[in-house]
Amino acid sequence: MSPLLQFLLALALIILAAKVSGYVSTRMGQPAVLGELVIGLILGPTVLDMFHWNMFASQEGHLGEMFYDLAQLGVLLLMFMAGLEVELRAMRQAGRPAVLSGVLGVVAPVLLGMAALPPFGFTMQQATFMGLVLAATSVSISAQTLMELGVLRSKVGTALLGAAVVDDVLVILLLSLFTALFDESSSAFTVIFVLIRMAVFLLVAVWFGVRWFPRLGLLVDRLPISEGIMAFAIVITLLYAWTAEEVGGMAAITGAFLAGLLFGRTPLRHLIQPKMHTVAYGLLVPIFFVSIGLEANVRAVGLHGIPLTLLIVAVAIVSKVTGCGLGGLLGGLYRLDALRLGVGMISRGEVGLIVATVGLSSGLIGEDTFAIVVVMVLASTLLTPILLRLLYPKTAGLTAAPTAVQP
Repeated sequence: MSPLLQFLLALALIILAAKVSGYVSTRMGQPAVLGELVIGLILGPTVLDMFHWNMFASQEGHLGEMFYDLAQLGVLLLMFMAGLEVELRAMRQAGRPAVLSGVLGVVAPVLLGMAALPPFGFTMQQATFMGLVLAATSVSISAQTLMELGVLRSKVGTALLGAAVVDDVLVILLLSLFTALFDESSSAFTVIFVLIRMAVFLLVAVWFGVRWFPRLGLLVDRLPISEGIMAFAIVITLLYAWTAEEVGGMAAITGAFLAGLLFGRTPLRHLIQPKMHTVAYGLLVPIFFVSIGLEANVRAVGLHGIPLTLLIVAVAIVSKVTGCGLGGLLGGLYRLDALRLGVGMISRGEVGLIVATVGLSSGLIGEDTFAIVVVMVLASTLLTPILLRLLYPKTAGLTAAPTAVQP
């Protein structure tokens, strides 16, 4: 079989497996990403080791590189979509509980990670990075659960959505700063230089986006170009991703997220969003989530890794409940509502996996630690809706009308 035919067959199998597993997961009341992660683990070295099958063995390394590149494109589009869907007005309306919960929900995991992981052989640098991995959150499953309970429009639901935005923005910026400092010496001059690079990039990128995105978009829309607006958005996303890393010394995903955030403020948003959603979730994003499982080998954890796995899962839960819950209390929520907010922030997802992937590719964490992160994401995603339902009375769904949640 030629390399092209092997690639086409592998691509078809991965996309089909991702969609079928995502469907099964949603039918079981879980987010589609959970099914995609699980099927990736099954197809990967943990169970079936797909790329070592006879039909793919001759091109194993080549296929792995191709799917890695496709997965990285999926990450960029995923972060663009995340930025595009951020509602800055809703975030401002969420007020103090959202901001304080989002900030403390990042600080607590980083501090707990730095305190708990060094006894297990982690350097302070690695422990800090793992704290960033644990700081990332994904509230899609929490939002869906609150919607089913009829309380997504409540104070807790609004604060949850706002806190998630604050959390993700902080994690992405801190990851960029951490990555830049990790690649350079740790002198005071280097720190100042890195901060100046980041500030200059952010200022120029925001200025260019606010001033020129609407004008260039309308100009492109008038030209007789097939899907000109979509091509314009993709080109800008790729250029922002490249510039963020090459010029700003930040992670490429920061540039993609910023591009989405800036496009979200323009009239082009409603033209781009449905079509970009189709491109991203129809092809590249499922490849990214399945590739997480294809790269992770849970068997590498072994019996000796069980204590560390349990510790990381415990830190993931405790840090979010305490950090975000305390932020809710300081923001004026009652104790029970603050606890609900903290529990709603437990689930981890795509941003945490993206951060972990950056660490794996840079050598900050090994394959065994990466596999533990995947287990942590699965455990927190499964646990969150169970705990939320315990914290709300069964009649909660009668108190408010449900609202739609963007997948």
